[in-house]
Amino acid sequence: MSAVIIQFNYGRQKVGDLVSDKKIGRPTNNPKTERITVRLDSESTDILNKYCKQENIAERAEAIRRGIKKLKDDLREK
Repeated sequence: MSAVIIQFNYGRQKVGDLVSDKKIGRPTNNPKTERITVRLDSESTDILNKYCKQENIAERAEAIRRGIKKLKDDLREK
């Protein structure tokens, strides 16, 4: 009698990968569920890159989130 192995492929997993119920990645108290795509001109890209370098920010998305929060602060002042 031989054993039968059943393998499932759930999206990102490859056939043969073990599937677990655990979530992938670090747990967070502030999940980023919204996705936005923007197109930037070269001037805006340069500003963003220089800001990231100056503030030692590894991800441009973090700098963009900071910019959005700055907009929120500006709204309170008006």
